[in-house]
Amino acid sequence: MATNDLVAALAADLRPVRRIAPVWWRTLMWLLISLPAVGLVAWQAGLRPDLAARFMETRFLLTEIAALLTALSGCYAALCAALPDQPGWKLALPLAPLALWLGTLGVQCWDVFLRLGPAGLALSGDAMCLSAIAEGGLAPALVMVVLLRRGGGFRATHACLCGGLAAAALGAAALRLYYRQDAAIMVIVWQLGSVALLSLVAAIFGRFFLRPAPAPILV
Repeated sequence: MATNDLVAALAADLRPVRRIAPVWWRTLMWLLISLPAVGLVAWQAGLRPDLAARFMETRFLLTEIAALLTALSGCYAALCAALPDQPGWKLALPLAPLALWLGTLGVQCWDVFLRLGPAGLALSGDAMCLSAIAEGGLAPALVMVVLLRRGGGFRATHACLCGGLAAAALGAAALRLYYRQDAAIMVIVWQLGSVALLSLVAAIFGRFFLRPAPAPILV
């Protein structure tokens, strides 16, 4: 086939391509869909009766804000990771709010240690946090999969890691609205530990739900 005929044949079957929405816009869409979903989970579980008083406490409010910022930056980083034109440094954006989240709880642990000694940092079993956070983060995770499949499929492991972090962090923020476990050491071990575990699981298995990246064109 002549080159001109080949080009004409290929051009005849072309379909218009819709540009993917900007990362910030898709992050906003994820948040607008996910917040009502996790709010519904918290409402069905029964909001804690002291919630209004807890929101008046600076430390509780700060940890919730840090969790929400971790979720938001995690979503943004995940969507950036899936696109080839986004710089790699954006993948590290969730580290700052995550450090704030962990640091705020660490300060609370230190205060308890100074007041009560090692006995104040005693741990007890609380494995239900894992299932509760997974339940709260399920809807955000499903929305994340849909958004990531609209991307190019690049850096799938990083995209799934950040996306899993976003969904789990939002589930953990919702958990604090109805679960009355406020001991900082328990929150670090069981709630942040569950967030870390779910993020790792997403990084390992999430790529199977994404479309592969297109093969590079060798010239």
